[in-house]
Amino acid sequence: MADVKVKKECDPADAALIENRIKELCQQFPQGITDQVIQNDMPHLEATQRAMVINKLLSLGQLDLLRNSSGLLYRMKDAQAASKMKGSDNQEKLVYQIIEDAGNKGIWTRDMRFKSNLPLTEVNKILKNLESKKLIKAVKSVAASKKKVYMLYNVQPDRSVTGGAWYSDQDFESEFVEVLNQQCFKFLQSKAEVARDSKQSPMIQRNSSFATSHEVWKYISELGISKVDLSMEDIETILNTLIYDGKVEMTIIAAKEGTVGSVDGQMKLFRGVNPVIQPTGLVKTPCGLCPVFDECHEGGEISPSRCIYMTEWLNF
Repeated sequence: MADVKVKKECDPADAALIENRIKELCQQFPQGITDQVIQNDMPHLEATQRAMVINKLLSLGQLDLLRNSSGLLYRMKDAQAASKMKGSDNQEKLVYQIIEDAGNKGIWTRDMRFKSNLPLTEVNKILKNLESKKLIKAVKSVAASKKKVYMLYNVQPDRSVTGGAWYSDQDFESEFVEVLNQQCFKFLQSKAEVARDSKQSPMIQRNSSFATSHEVWKYISELGISKVDLSMEDIETILNTLIYDGKVEMTIIAAKEGTVGSVDGQMKLFRGVNPVIQPTGLVKTPCGLCPVFDECHEGGEISPSRCIYMTEWLNF
């Protein structure tokens, strides 16, 4: 891109050229651009001229002015949202901006009231109006069943809000998780059986019995047993529960950059295992294999009285 050279006093043609370039930069970087980005792209543009053009775009409602840890950010305003917000008063625009800044984690009404310094009745009135325009939406959070968080209408809620694939309408899908456990273990068992039937050396059999989390994810996806799209992270969560149950073991190997399933040059491999000898009595108890044993105490977030593994073991 050729440098845009301007005089100290921008004529209309130069100003329009700069405006268009700033909007192009905003489209290239949807998360927003800083003054430094504009300065790097147009080094001959003076600070006063840059401020004049940006202020014009802000006054026309074509840019949003945001703030983050690195300073001010300029972001292209959503045209559809801008048209729906046309005619809104400053209080409504303020509440909309607060919700937008909250991103995909949303914001509670209480926090919104604190940040806007508006009465609760006024906040509720504005929220109802923004919801009717389909600019925002209320999402139930798994963290608090009786509370809702608000976010922009077209934003996909964060996993910490919805609970991810394991929750449906705030209810934990224990049966679904159990089916995934069984199918993941079944896949690893079948891979181990194929390796044993190959009649190769023990080391080759062992190595070929391992599967990547991507292979397990692909198998589960092709089964079509999930109504939601599962990520590899979801599958690894299931595989970790199998590790805690003593049914699967994991190893980490080096992998070439860009290899499917690798992260930071490393890849996790999983395989189903059968115990060579019967474990001792202590290891048979849930506490004997528990990875959070040190954090478990009565009255805490993890406690024996709330442990489902302990309950199942005692009932058995």
